[in-house]
Amino acid sequence: MTLAGCGTQAPSSAAVATKAPTTVVMALPVQTSPDWFFPVLASTAFIDVNSQMNFLMYKPLVYISKTDGVDYQKSLAQSITYNANGTRYVITLSHKYKWSNGQPVTSQDVVFTWNIMDAASQNNAVWSYGGAGGGGVPTDFQSVTADGPDKVIVTLVHPENQTWFIHNGLAQIIPVPASVWDKYPTNMTAELNYIKSIANIPTAKPYSVVDGPFKFSQMAPNDYWTFVPNPAYGGHRATIKKLEFQYETSTSNEFAGLKTGIVDVGYLPPSLWNSRSALTGDRFWSAYPFGFNMARVNQSPLAEGGLGPVFSQRYVRAALEMGINQQGIIDSFYHGQGVVEDSPVPSEPPTEFYDPALKNPPYPFNPEAGKKLLEAHGWSLVNGVMTKNGVKLAFPLIYTAGSNTVADIVQLVKSDWAKEGIQVSLVPEQFDNVVQTMHGNPSKWDAAFWGGGWTYQPDYYPTGGELFASGAAANAGHYDSPTMNRLIQASYQPGTPQQTKQALFAYEAWAAHDIPYLWFPWTAQFNETANAVQGVQSTYNPITDLYYPNYWTTK
Repeated sequence: MTLAGCGTQAPSSAAVATKAPTTVVMALPVQTSPDWFFPVLASTAFIDVNSQMNFLMYKPLVYISKTDGVDYQKSLAQSITYNANGTRYVITLSHKYKWSNGQPVTSQDVVFTWNIMDAASQNNAVWSYGGAGGGGVPTDFQSVTADGPDKVIVTLVHPENQTWFIHNGLAQIIPVPASVWDKYPTNMTAELNYIKSIANIPTAKPYSVVDGPFKFSQMAPNDYWTFVPNPAYGGHRATIKKLEFQYETSTSNEFAGLKTGIVDVGYLPPSLWNSRSALTGDRFWSAYPFGFNMARVNQSPLAEGGLGPVFSQRYVRAALEMGINQQGIIDSFYHGQGVVEDSPVPSEPPTEFYDPALKNPPYPFNPEAGKKLLEAHGWSLVNGVMTKNGVKLAFPLIYTAGSNTVADIVQLVKSDWAKEGIQVSLVPEQFDNVVQTMHGNPSKWDAAFWGGGWTYQPDYYPTGGELFASGAAANAGHYDSPTMNRLIQASYQPGTPQQTKQALFAYEAWAAHDIPYLWFPWTAQFNETANAVQGVQSTYNPITDLYYPNYWTTK
């Protein structure tokens, strides 16, 4: 949870009142609230905070390890077997995990959850599933059927890369108990409406039946959300008695919570780096989650001010990219703890999926070259703004409010883009509003930067279907490239390890050169943990970007 911000409010009074030695308080990103507790996330709620809540309450079918492998000891699936061409998968469920009401997790629960994902991935669904387009969801699935209580058979339409499909397709399935949630067995529209109606009401009765390490307890909107251990959990049970997530209005509010001991697990805002010595009761540690940072430009023909066709031109995106001073951002705002990136697969943390051939960016910071590129394509300065056929390269950039660092970054980018004749007005918005504006109405925005980036959940094998395929749910910028679609599909195909890696690298190279998003540096998270809380850093998973508080202890 990486966002940071500014402000002067005091720590939450609720947190002060409920703090106890066996209660661990964790700070949420600034001005960010969990808002969708059902583990099939809507596209408007497809954020890390909601994923963190889901993983506390529900076990994934496939648990991804810190080395980006599959850990069957922590998965609902005891094993997965498949045929040679990757069209048929047999999933055998473990008996280790049960629902908190004592009932077993069955194949029918898996099938029901898949049916929800499938229905929410269709056009004109009541709400749109955020993972649609990734892992073959839903178009690559031919059928998902139960074979007795413990086996699920998944049949695909086409042969697929088995590792990719397990990581990105099957790992998306986080089953819920069908006996509790299946209210409308013959009416999926009604079912989706029902889920939507209580998606942000975690005190609703269906959420009381879980198979994860924690159960939801209570909440106060824009204040706190608390969880307690699930005594029926089949894995490593929590020893802390209560886990509380605290809403943060600003970085100074969160920093004050760390300093006074109200917040046990939080983050050091980069803007307060020089004040870290004041946190005498905490340990500082940094980590790179598996992901990348970017700004999106809206390539929809409906984009505000008619700029969609302009942003659809690669050379325009290249000029914008050449106006982003990545190393300057790292040095000025992240104290050197970051890496320049030019593709969706990061060099940090190290994985086998990063192509070292992309070490040198194709569009390095050079505003003068960016200006000349625009001029070579017929743009010229009119009153200081690049103009072509009456269209001006002038637009609003919405960004996450409450963060000094994010505000400083967009101010720097605005200044450097101005050197190219690109005029930007900065519009701060609450994080949730930035996400919902991008996904909700293409006519209401041109460019967006939320500062926290994208982490690879649930697309742990980092191909781009979920992000860049035409019409994918997370493709809020409406990027549309037949070449990208072809390369993404090629990366899904089965083959030898060398063949599959070559296909992945070909996709990465196209992404680097075609710039579906504007690449920003990938920076380390600055984390703080109270000395009294153990296990936070050692059990943090950089691949999933999730914390596992059932392994934390206090002293």
